[in-house]
Amino acid sequence: MTVRMRHTRSHTNNRRSHHALSGVSVVKDKESEALRLPHRIDETTGMYRGRLIATPKIKKERTKAEKYEHATHTHNEPVAEKEISKQSKVVGKHEHGSTPKTRNDV
Repeated sequence: MTVRMRHTRSHTNNRRSHHALSGVSVVKDKESEALRLPHRIDETTGMYRGRLIATPKIKKERTKAEKYEHATHTHNEPVAEKEISKQSKVVGKHEHGSTPKTRNDV
């Protein structure tokens, strides 16, 4: 195998100079004073450029008891398993007297 060609530090750093992340621009809404991204709907009020676009998201407040309360349900009765004799299992494997298909069926 050949040795991989190397790049100098300056070449690598010049390439990486374009990898920088730009800061997130956040604007304050005029009416609600909430922070939001520019050219996006305000999620708290549902307004965009002075018009109501979507219904505002309302967070439901629940009590601590409601938070940890789970819906109760009943389980079905367990199904009784059939008792199968050992002989019937062996007969099923050998397909009623023929030779087994694999070595594990012996």
